[in-house]
Amino acid sequence: MVKLIAIYKKPEDQEKFDEHYFNTHTPITQKIPGLKDMKVTKIVGSPMGETDYYLLCEMFYEDHDSLQAAMKTDEGKASGKDVMKFAGDIVTLVIGEEVNVPSVN
Repeated sequence: MVKLIAIYKKPEDQEKFDEHYFNTHTPITQKIPGLKDMKVTKIVGSPMGETDYYLLCEMFYEDHDSLQAAMKTDEGKASGKDVMKFAGDIVTLVIGEEVNVPSVN
């Protein structure tokens, strides 16, 4: 499984960000062909104290080819254009691969 991860720093206007993110951007992103799952995490703190980060979104794809194909679709382009419009200055995008590690217990 491969995932595109969007990491957002704290926006100046969190209420305005949330309104756009959850009511406009999320529905656009959820329409991307090949998207298997999407998990959003609100960052509420850090063990080291204050953090500059606000939100993390993980978008799961079957493999790298599926991710690349998804980004070329009209829906993928619309999502990318929208994120740059409302959060281009506070978002970092990275690609990751899940790694299996032994269970804690």
